[in-house]
Amino acid sequence: MASQMTEMLKGTLEGIVLAILAERSAYGYEITTRLREGGFSDLAEGTVYALLVRIEQRGLVDVEKVPSEKGPPRKVYSLNARGRDQLTDFWRTWSFLAEHIEQLRHTDSSTTDANEGA
Repeated sequence: MASQMTEMLKGTLEGIVLAILAERSAYGYEITTRLREGGFSDLAEGTVYALLVRIEQRGLVDVEKVPSEKGPPRKVYSLNARGRDQLTDFWRTWSFLAEHIEQLRHTDSSTTDANEGA
C-alpha cells in the first residue's frame, strides 16, 4: 500500500500544498510538519522543498524572505491569484475524479456481491 500511496500523492501533492497555503502563508518546514500531522508521515522533506521550487517557478506563489533567529532567512510562501486559480482547478478535478471513482467502487462492489450470490 505504501508505494501506491506514494504514487497517488505525487499527483495530488501540489494541490494539497496550495490548499495549505490558501489557509495562511508558511515556510517549507511548516508545510512539511502540517502534512505529517495530517497523516502523511512518510513524506520526505526534500519532496516538499522541490515542489515549492516548482510552484514558485510557475508563479503560483509569492515569496518573502523573512529573517530567522537561527541561520539564513526563511522563504515564506503565500498563495497569489494565479495559485488560487490553480487550486480552484485542482478542487474541480479532484471532485470529478472522486465522484467517478466512488461510482466505479460502488459498481464494482455490487457486481462482486451479485457474483457471490450466484
